Parts: sequence; structure tokens; C-alpha cells
Amino acid sequence: MDTDIVSAADPATGVTAFTFGDPEGVMDRRDFLSYIEVWNNGRWYEPPVSLVGLAKARFVSPHHASAIAYKRNQLLRHFEPTRYLDSRNFGEFVLNLLTMGNGYFERTDNLARKPLALRNSPALYTRRGLEEGRYWWVPGYKQEVEFRRDSVFHLFEPDLTQEIYGLPEYLGALQSGFLNEQATLFRRRYYANGSHAGFIFYLNEATLQQGDVDAIRQAMKDAKGPGNFRNLFIHAPAGKPDGVKIIPIAEVAAKDEFLGIKNTTRDDILAAHRVPPQLLGVVPINSGGFGDVSKAADVFYVNEIEPIWTRLFEVNEWLGVEAVRRREYEPLAKGEAAPAAA
Repeated sequence: MDTDIVSAADPATGVTAFTFGDPEGVMDRRDFLSYIEVWNNGRWYEPPVSLVGLAKARFVSPHHASAIAYKRNQLLRHFEPTRYLDSRNFGEFVLNLLTMGNGYFERTDNLARKPLALRNSPALYTRRGLEEGRYWWVPGYKQEVEFRRDSVFHLFEPDLTQEIYGLPEYLGALQSGFLNEQATLFRRRYYANGSHAGFIFYLNEATLQQGDVDAIRQAMKDAKGPGNFRNLFIHAPAGKPDGVKIIPIAEVAAKDEFLGIKNTTRDDILAAHRVPPQLLGVVPINSGGFGDVSKAADVFYVNEIEPIWTRLFEVNEWLGVEAVRRREYEPLAKGEAAPAAA
């Protein structure tokens, strides 16, 4: 970031005034990596983003995690197990694909070198080799095992900057997810440190005797724990208006726009996943609600789940047999045909 010195206020003191350049995102500093494309260590390519970070970010927001789980559950609901692929491995593969942008199947062959079964290989530790058909299992430092050549199927969400690994579609909403998390953590710390209830009880009333002061002190002590937040009554005949004061140490109510931040970031996350809010249990704030949930589910399945199924059928083309099979979708809206794709 460039800085421009404006003036020196006093040469004797050395005080200067300066201005900063235009605001820049910290993540913009990663652009220098574009000059080396996808980095490799001579055996496999390294992912363009932190896969550990993506795995941790799955639970950064309840709406983010719920949207991924909803898509996974919809695919599992209509998946029909075959002799080559069971529900467990299919569900794990889909979860990796939706969360990491990459999904891997390892093929197991029989003695006749014919396909026997497909097993999910976690995207967090699977790497694509420099040569076509070669993949590596890298679970930790100095722990790597090469898969049998041409035994791994790789399905990924396309990225415009490279064609080795995929990137999840929700990346643009991660900043909103992090802001949502920070707003929640801030509010938790705010209540945990007691800033919302701190005050000074200032008593300077001459008409109150020492016994009255002791009684007020004991009443405040008794208000702690169960039954707290009780009202306190003080009667001081002929007292002065400023004889009793409550001086807050901190703001009684936080001014961090908590609800505004939570609602705005939630909308960003749902927009990235394109999941209707009523399918995730979001409570509407208007009297009209979100509309018919069954119709929303039908439209979402046709527009979002159907294209994912189209991609998943690529497994059958690679394997040469029908390993991925699905059941027909039955519309939830009664008396209506399945909606056409928008």
C-alpha cells in the first residue's frame, strides 16, 4: 500500500501527517502465486486453497453447514445402491465434492482385473500426480502412498484459473460466514465478561441512615444468583434528586448491529448455495412467510440437484458399468407435475 507524506507539522518534533493508499484486501497478496500456476513438488500438485481451511469452515455458520447437508441428504435420498457402490461411500464422496470441490473414488478390482467396488478417498489427503492417471495419498508429513495407476476417479467443480483441482462454489460467501461467526463470538464474550450489566451505585443521600445503607447493600447482594435482575425500591422522603444515581460502566445494550449482521450474512450464504430458506428451517420475520415449502423443494431439486446427478453419472462412463444409480424424483407438491428447470 502506498503512502503519501502531506506535511511536516513541526521540524523540531518530527511530527508528520500522511495519507494511506486505496484500501486493499489482505487476500489480494496471493496474486503472486498466479505466476507459478499450480505448485507441485515433483510428484503431485498442491491444491490452490487450503483444504484444511475448507474442512474447518464447513461449520463456520449453521446455514452453511445445513445447506451442504441438505444437498447431500437429497442426493442420498434418491441414490440406489449397486453391487459396486454402497450408500456410505456415495454419501462420503458427495460430502467431499460439495465441501471441498473435489471428490475421489478408488476402484478395487477382482482377480480378473474387472471392477469390484468403489471406495471414497477423502479429498483432504488425496493429491493428483503430475502424470495422467497417477494419484497420491498424503495423510501427513513424510507419509505418502501412491495409488495404483488409473485406479482413481476424480470429479471436481471447475475453476477458471486452473484445471487440476476444483474449487467449491460457495467460496465467495466465506467472508460472510466468517463475519457471522465473529458476530456470534463477540456477543458471547460481551455477555460472558458481564459488560452488559456493569454499573456504579452512587449513594449521596443525607436523609438515609447507616442502617438504610446496610439494608440496600444486603438487598443488592441477595439479588445475585437465582432470582437476579430484581427491582430495588428506595424511599427517601425529602431527598435530593441526585442523591441516588446508577452510573453504567459499559453500554447497557451492545451497539454492534448484531441482528443486522446475522441476517445479512445468512442471506449471502444462502445465495451462494441457492437453497431456499424454508428448507433450512429459517424462521420468516414477515407475516407472509416464505411460501409453500413443498413447491420450493421441487424447484430446488430440479434446478440444483438434477445438475449434480448429471455430473455424478460421469462415474459410470469412467468405470464402464452402472455404479451410480438413482431413483426417480416424486414431486412433493400434491396434484402437480415436476417443475421445469428455470
